[in-house]
Amino acid sequence: MTAVARKRGAGFLVGFGLVALLIAAALSYFADSDPDGLDAVTRQGCTAVETEQGERLDGHCIAQNGTDHPLADGPLADYTVGGDDRLTGVAGAIGVVATLGAAGALFWGLRRRGTGGQGEAGDTPGED
Repeated sequence: MTAVARKRGAGFLVGFGLVALLIAAALSYFADSDPDGLDAVTRQGCTAVETEQGERLDGHCIAQNGTDHPLADGPLADYTVGGDDRLTGVAGAIGVVATLGAAGALFWGLRRRGTGGQGEAGDTPGED
């Protein structure tokens, strides 16, 4: 791989990351987490009744057998930061950064490594 091709690849990745971050931060505010689509479908056939112990579902639906996710009380649960609905965009940006970081670390760890005498590290044999 030539130096020009590497610069183009790095430029593309940086641009991709910035566009993904911008989209996540700006469009996350339009996401509606209450109720989300899956939650609404699993509640079909039931009526939610507020009690002193919390919400109870009357009727027959899939959600009656459901339990909260182990991370339901986590800092980024329900598309927010710490349960603050005004921070949906921040949660989206954090999600993009975490995803790109994990993907980058995975690809960096799995990249091909050149062997001594066959060119620079990262070159594929037979490439110019």
